[in-house]
Amino acid sequence: MRFVENYKADATADLVYRMCPIHLLEPVELMKELKEGQVLEILTDYDGALEDIPAWCEKNGQEFVGIDEDDENEIYKLYVKKLH
Repeated sequence: MRFVENYKADATADLVYRMCPIHLLEPVELMKELKEGQVLEILTDYDGALEDIPAWCEKNGQEFVGIDEDDENEIYKLYVKKLH
């Protein structure tokens, strides 16, 4: 798992307090709106997303950039770059 800090995203999917499968379905729809090279930030408190999002990226040919943790708000920030 690659950790990043203060990464700049072009769009954000706030999925805090939302469970499976929303953490995969909603980002897929938002990725369709992004241009190639843009980055989607996914905010979540769901631990399963830490494995599911990178696996989804690999399966769908997108780049999992990394993760940042917001300890104050107890959430994860996952970053996905659109490659196509």
